[in-house]
Order: sequence, then C-alpha cells, then structure tokens
Amino acid sequence: MGGGSADSAPPIGTAQIDKGGCFLETTGVKASAAPQAGRASVPGRMNVGVAHSEVNPNTRVMNSRGIWLAYTILVGLLHVVLLSIPFFSIPVVWTLTNVIHNLAMYVFLHTVKGTPFETPDQGKARLLTYWEQMDYGLQFTSSRKFLSISPIILYLLASFYTKYDAVHFLINTASLLSVLLPKLPQFHGVRLFGINKY
Repeated sequence: MGGGSADSAPPIGTAQIDKGGCFLETTGVKASAAPQAGRASVPGRMNVGVAHSEVNPNTRVMNSRGIWLAYTILVGLLHVVLLSIPFFSIPVVWTLTNVIHNLAMYVFLHTVKGTPFETPDQGKARLLTYWEQMDYGLQFTSSRKFLSISPIILYLLASFYTKYDAVHFLINTASLLSVLLPKLPQFHGVRLFGINKY
C-alpha cells in the first residue's frame, strides 16, 4: 500500500537527549531546516516533540510583534470600561485602573511560576516566575524596560488626574512599589520570608 515502507527510507539522524532537552541530530539536512532561535538553533539540531523552536517560549513572548500595542490597548480598554460605570468619579477610576493593572501585573509576572506548555528544559522553569524567565533572565532588555516604565507612566497619570489627593496618592504609591520592587535585579530569584518558594 503506497509503494514503500518506512524501513526502506534513509535515516535523517539520531535522537539525542541532553540537559537542554530532546534533539534530533540531523545528517544530510541543510542547517536552514533547523530552528532559528534559542539553544535548539545549533545547526543540524531540531527540537523534537514540541510545536515551537524555543526551549521555553515564555522567554520571547514580550518580544513578539504587536504585544506592546496590545498591552497598551488592554490597559486603555480597562480604563474606558471603568469610566463607563456611572457612580465612579474620575479620580476613583484612575486609581482603580492603576491598582487593577498593578495587581494583574504582580500576579502574572511575579507570582505565577512555570510555563503554560510542556517544555523540554527538564523543569528548569518550574520554579521561576514569568519575570525571571523573560529574555532568558537578562536584565534591562527592551521588554523589561517597557514593563517597568508602563506602571510608572500609569502612576504619574493617576496622580495627576487625582490632583495628588493624599488618599489616592498613598494607594497609588503602594500599588506602584508592589510591582516595581520585584522587578529590580537585586530581587531576581529572591523569595522574601519564603513566600512563593515552591
């Protein structure tokens, strides 16, 4: 049936498992057929068993095309939805936008660990938060700068539109510090008081 068998096809390579994952050493395949990113991009090596070429796709999500625009649009959409609630004043809406944004940022970037997909990294990302995985742990990359500057800009807007009211100012400042301090390089991998250690 079909004119041939799989046993008669020439092998293209041998499987190899190392600490970076499971790879297929290719022979007779052009290096351009290999993935182009991450550790698996060594010419002649293909990442086996996954649909992407990254060992950990969490490392590159914030560098994807249009992600910063989508992020900004989502924050603007949150603000518009809060503005549409009739009994919220403008200062309350700006403070809520800031606090909800920073709470979501804290949970998704600094609390949740691991990856949402199976990775061939032998569980290295299991104990790391998204912020620690991003850009392979390199500090001061463009995506890290963007995610550090965006809460500061939102804080300045919230402070301006609340007319620097003391209560709003304290809430917004506490909210800002809760997302800026974990982003500092000195806190990379640090778990204060053992919180979120495992």
